Amino acid sequence: MNAPELSIVLPCYNESGNIPLLIKLLQETVEPLKLSYEIIVTDDCSKDNSWELLKDMTAKDSRIRAQRFGKNCGLSAALWAGIQSARGKIIVTMDSDLQNDPRELPKLLAPLDKYDCVCGSRVASRSKGDNFVRVASSRIANWVRNKLSDEDVSDAACSYRAFKRECVTNLKFFKGMHRFMATLVKMEGFSVVEVDISTNPRHAGKANYGVWNRVFIAFHDLLAVRWMKKRMFPIRVVERIN
Repeated sequence: MNAPELSIVLPCYNESGNIPLLIKLLQETVEPLKLSYEIIVTDDCSKDNSWELLKDMTAKDSRIRAQRFGKNCGLSAALWAGIQSARGKIIVTMDSDLQNDPRELPKLLAPLDKYDCVCGSRVASRSKGDNFVRVASSRIANWVRNKLSDEDVSDAACSYRAFKRECVTNLKFFKGMHRFMATLVKMEGFSVVEVDISTNPRHAGKANYGVWNRVFIAFHDLLAVRWMKKRMFPIRVVERIN
């Protein structure tokens, strides 16, 4: 089977109320682009009927691929497992709660002719889709991350990204890495740009991440990334003989 041009990676934890509509909207968005594609969903050991829905959808459409963890491993692990399974030249990651609008996918793909990685930024629109606590916790978390890691990423935790597959070839997985993807990709020597995207109210289910996840738990990871940024650098061999 030929590798698709585009791989769309979705994490799933108790998203039975969102996944069918999300995949439908993604297919409606991608079809006019005339790109071969696959949609990879990693079920993070959901407690609802998400896996049963996924099995039904994959049976009807081979472009939908699904995998399931044996235990709950978290958002970073679900995204990374999907990325590892992706076969496309371009990989897109996004949340499964429909707060990321699948119809904005072309907006993330367009800058890839000039940049290696395009990251969505919800800063301009976040107050329309999130409550005050989530907006405030996100702003605090981004300020802390940028301050300690000497970065200027406006929305580091946004999972809506499009990137060339070589951007992640040498990355090493760690829990919480999704919050630092832009920095990690830059450390590998690739170009990164942010584009403004909208954020919608959650369509169904409930949020799994709050202030504790956004600010405090990630602090140790931030210190590790800060150390890596100072000590690591990309190695590029430009010429070989024999």
